[in-house]
Amino acid sequence: MVILAEIQLEILFLGLVLGIAAGGVAVFAVQRMLANSRSKALTEELENRIETAKKQAETILKEAHLDAASEVMKKREGLANEMNARENELRKQELDMSRRENVMERKQEKLQQQEKQLNNTEKELNRQLNSAQNRNKELSALLTQQKNQLLKITSLDIEQAKEMLLMRLEDECDREMSQVIQRKVVQAEETAEEKSKEIINLAIQRYAAEQTCDVSVSMVDIPSDDMKGRIIGREGRNIRAFEKATGVDVIVDDTPGVIVVSGFNPIRREVARLSMERLIQDGRIHPTRIEEVVNLTKKDVHARVTQIGKEAAEEVDVRGLNNKIIGMLGALHYRTSYGQNVLRHSVEVAFLAQVMADELGLDGSIAKRAGLLHDIGKAMDREIEGGHPAIGTNFLRRFKESPVILNAVQAHHGDIPADNAYTPLVAAADAISASRPGARRETLERYIKRLEKLEEIASSFEGVENSYAIQAGREIRVIVDAEKIKDESAMKTARDIAKKIEEEMTYPGEIKVTLLREVRCVEYAR
Repeated sequence: MVILAEIQLEILFLGLVLGIAAGGVAVFAVQRMLANSRSKALTEELENRIETAKKQAETILKEAHLDAASEVMKKREGLANEMNARENELRKQELDMSRRENVMERKQEKLQQQEKQLNNTEKELNRQLNSAQNRNKELSALLTQQKNQLLKITSLDIEQAKEMLLMRLEDECDREMSQVIQRKVVQAEETAEEKSKEIINLAIQRYAAEQTCDVSVSMVDIPSDDMKGRIIGREGRNIRAFEKATGVDVIVDDTPGVIVVSGFNPIRREVARLSMERLIQDGRIHPTRIEEVVNLTKKDVHARVTQIGKEAAEEVDVRGLNNKIIGMLGALHYRTSYGQNVLRHSVEVAFLAQVMADELGLDGSIAKRAGLLHDIGKAMDREIEGGHPAIGTNFLRRFKESPVILNAVQAHHGDIPADNAYTPLVAAADAISASRPGARRETLERYIKRLEKLEEIASSFEGVENSYAIQAGREIRVIVDAEKIKDESAMKTARDIAKKIEEEMTYPGEIKVTLLREVRCVEYAR
C-alpha cells in the first residue's frame, strides 16, 4: 500500500513535472508566436516607415529641385534683366558718345573754318600792313622829293613847305579813308542783307501755313422762292423787324434761292446770317419770334467770338490777356483784308515775329504778343474814326499793355517812328504774311491796273528809259539814262519815285523801288 502510494505520488509528481514542462513549452510556444507576430508587425511598421521616409525624401528632393530650379530661374531672370539694363545703358552711352562725337566734329569743323578765316584775315592784314608800309615809304620818298623840289623852285622856307606838304598828304589820306569806308559799308550792307534773308527764310520755313485767304460770305440760302414772301411779311413788317433787331440790311431780289445780308459790322452780319438761317429752319417768322431768335443768336455769337479769341491766344501761347482783348481777337475772325482773314493773319505774324526775334537773340514772347495784337484795331475801325494802328493802340493802352507792344501796334505801318527792336520785326512779319502768294486776293483788272500805274509813275520822271513792275507789284525796277542821271542824283530820283507812289497809290504792304544806272563802254580789237 505504501509502495502503491509512493508510486502514485511519483506518478503525480511526474505528471506534475510533465504538466509544468508542457505548460512551459506551451508558454514558450505562445511567447514565440507573440514574438514572431510582434517582429512581423515591427518589420511591417519599419518597412512602412521606410517607405514613407523614402516618399518624404523623394518629395523633399523634388521640392528642393523645384526650389533650386526656381531660384536658378530667378537668378537667370535677374541676370538677364541686369544684362539688358547694362546693354541699354551701354547703348545710351554709345548714343551719347555718338552725339558728342558729332558735336565735337561740328565744333572741330567750325573751329577749322574759323581758323581758316583767321588765317585769311591775318594774311589780309599782313598784306595791308605791308602795303601800308610800302605806301609810307613811297610817301616818305615823295615827301622828300617834293620838299627838295619846293626848296629849289620856290623861295618858301622849310616850315611853309612842310605845311603845304602836310595839307596835300592829309587830302590824299582823306580820299583813301573815304574809299576804305565806302568799301566797308558796302561789305556790311551785303552781310546784313544775307543775314536778314537767312532769318526771314528760316522764319517762313518754320511757320508755313497752308492758306490765310478767306472770302466774306453774307448770302443765305432759302429752300424756295416762296420763302422770300414770308421773310418780307405782310406790308414788310417781318423784314423791318429783322433789320431793326440786327442792324443790317436784308436784300431780297430776283436772284433765285438766296437772299443777301448786308452790313458794315462783321459781327452784326454774322448774327443776322445765323438768325435768318434759324428762322428759315424753324418756319415761324413773325416780329416776336424774330426778336427771340436774334437775342439767342447774339448770345451764341458772342460766346463763339470769345471762344475763338481764347483759342487763338492758346494757339500762339500768349498769356495774361484781358477778356475784352480776347473778345476783340475773336471778332477779327469775321474781318477780312483783301480777302485775308485778319485773325489768321495776326496768328501768322505772331509766329513769324517770334522766330525772327529768337534768331536775333531777342525775347520771342514779346515779339509774339506784339504780332498777335498788331491789327486788333481792325475789329473796331468801322465804328471808331481813325486808322487801325491808332485805334488799336488806344484800346490796348486802357489795359496797361507795355510801351513796347503799344509802339509795335502803332508803328507797324510807319505812322510813328519805332523806338524798340520789336517794331521792325512786327512790320516785317506783317509784310511777309500779307505779300506771300495766295494770302490776299484782288481782281485781275485791279491787279493789272496797279502794275500799269506803277510803271506809269516811274516812267514819268526825266531820264527814265524803262520801268518794270515785278514780284506781283511788290517791286519796281527803273532803268535810267546814265548821261542824264548821275550817281549823285540817282538816290534822290529813287526816293522821289517812292514818294510819288506813296502819294498816288493805295496798296498793301510796301513796294521796293530799285533804280539801275549803267555805263557801257564798247570797243573792238581788230
